Amino acid sequence: MKKTLRTALMAGLMAAAGVIAVGLPATGAWAADKLRLIVVTHGQASDSYWSSVKLGVDAAAKQMNVNVQYEAPQTFDMAAMAKMIVSATAAHPDGIVVSIPDADALGPAIKQAVAAGIPVVAIDSGLADAKKLGAMMFMGQEEFDAGVATGERMKAAGLKNVLCLNHEIGNADLDHRCEGFAKGLGGKSEVLAINQDPTESKNRILGALASRKDVDGLLALGASGAVSMLQALDSPGIRARIKGAGSFDLSPEILTAVDKGDLLFGIDEQPYLLGYLPVVFLKLYHDYKLMPAVDVNTGPSFVMKDNAKAVLDLSKQGIR
Repeated sequence: MKKTLRTALMAGLMAAAGVIAVGLPATGAWAADKLRLIVVTHGQASDSYWSSVKLGVDAAAKQMNVNVQYEAPQTFDMAAMAKMIVSATAAHPDGIVVSIPDADALGPAIKQAVAAGIPVVAIDSGLADAKKLGAMMFMGQEEFDAGVATGERMKAAGLKNVLCLNHEIGNADLDHRCEGFAKGLGGKSEVLAINQDPTESKNRILGALASRKDVDGLLALGASGAVSMLQALDSPGIRARIKGAGSFDLSPEILTAVDKGDLLFGIDEQPYLLGYLPVVFLKLYHDYKLMPAVDVNTGPSFVMKDNAKAVLDLSKQGIR
């Protein structure tokens, strides 16, 4: 095995083991002698989940000695994201990494990239559609199954009527989380639309609880929704009537709440790996035509009270 191949493979294995690397500073210029990759997702790097993805991207870019550009629309905007993918294709990079929250809206742009001969790797969302659109592989979790497992845990905790808080209406994978959750819970679960504004979302949750006296639990579908949910739980009289709450994704706030017993769990999809490994895989594919033959399942992993504190320091670093 050539030394360069061994080095690249070891870097990927170290990432899976949790080795932390220092990220590259953002740059808008390509280095002529480096591999060029573009990552286009629907999530802003200011969100704790997507900041972990970007941290993984930056770490892999440094270790693999490649140029990587991370892009996302300012809000959940599929038209804007599709334009970004088209622009990425026009830049003729050596690979594109995309999330696919809406295959109908993003499919034509992704197919255009594939038709141009650009290797595409899908992450986070779009498991059912990635291969159909021409992506070489998908990394993430099966969201419906993750929802079922979540519902089963809340059912075991004695919950019967839980609001599923969707902060990105139109994101198919979040729909699948709620659908799977309803099946696993086996009780009653209503989807409540919230958004990225913590105060507005908190008020929507409180309004729903005021009109639905039989609701005994809450489920956030991401870290931003969890912030609003925790604020609602801290409102007078709410925590006393809510038997349990939990959240997809991790953040210091979520893990602190789990450790204190304010949340039942946080669900880890390992977003750091979603940023890191596609860069490694695309580098290996470019150099040696190596690519995993199967999709990579990175979740769900439930973080409970017994291990939340151990994960908290890593979350503060953006790794978990």
